[in-house]
Amino acid sequence: MKLLRYGPLGQEKPGVLDADGVIRDLSSVVPDIAGATLTPEGLAALADLDLKTLPVVQGDPRIGACVGQVGKFICIGLNYSDHAAETGAEVPKEPVIFNKWTSAICGPNDDVEMPRDSTKLDWEVELGVVIGKPGRYIDQADAMDHVAGYCVINDVSERAFQLERGGTWDKGKGCDTFGPIGPWLVTADEAPAHGSMRLWLEVDGHRYQDGTTATMVFDVPTIIAYLSRFMSLQPGDVISTGTPPGVGLGQRPPKFLSVGQVMRLGIDGLGEQTQRVVEARA
Repeated sequence: MKLLRYGPLGQEKPGVLDADGVIRDLSSVVPDIAGATLTPEGLAALADLDLKTLPVVQGDPRIGACVGQVGKFICIGLNYSDHAAETGAEVPKEPVIFNKWTSAICGPNDDVEMPRDSTKLDWEVELGVVIGKPGRYIDQADAMDHVAGYCVINDVSERAFQLERGGTWDKGKGCDTFGPIGPWLVTADEAPAHGSMRLWLEVDGHRYQDGTTATMVFDVPTIIAYLSRFMSLQPGDVISTGTPPGVGLGQRPPKFLSVGQVMRLGIDGLGEQTQRVVEARA
């Protein structure tokens, strides 16, 4: 299934994309694409639906983040060996963990705001993993049982905030609109193999990133098992698993985003996003 959320910001409704690419309304079935809806039991109930009996969503609605009420937005840094090389960093011996604040979450085609005092706004296409089955101290062999599905994430980053202002990376990662998620959540049973997905990103039509999850240092089961040693994982938690090479920081010389530029990105089988950079609103 391709699950999604549509409608004005803060008023999104649950939906599903049918075989013909038509959005069907799930409001009469579930309150949101969140929490219990994403558990194995919740997804099994949705899989039993006859989508043709659900109302068609008319027009061209805004698509919101494909997961609502996110509890944790966890990110893994330097998780592609070729990306670590382009930044001059050593390949980590254990996963590097940081967070995006949930206030960073926005729709896949919403504007990305350039924060005040920003000088080094950057892009990162990433595979998102959404937790369905809760767990703690998860064995790596059982980790995939905890995955509800996958989605596209742009880990928008302000490098000066992240690397030049002291402290942890989080201040350069969690600004408002720095977490576009979607367009849909592709359930694990229908998604491409997580170890061979192709990710790409363009700025103003120029392709900067074009890689595959095959160069991940730590794969999805390893990440889930590792994180569960330090926190419980709960339905609707989102894990952003790192980016392939081609970020602005890694260009020679580095290139960063300006107001008016447009990012287009995607993962084969999971959909595409498009964002325009705008000045931050008050």
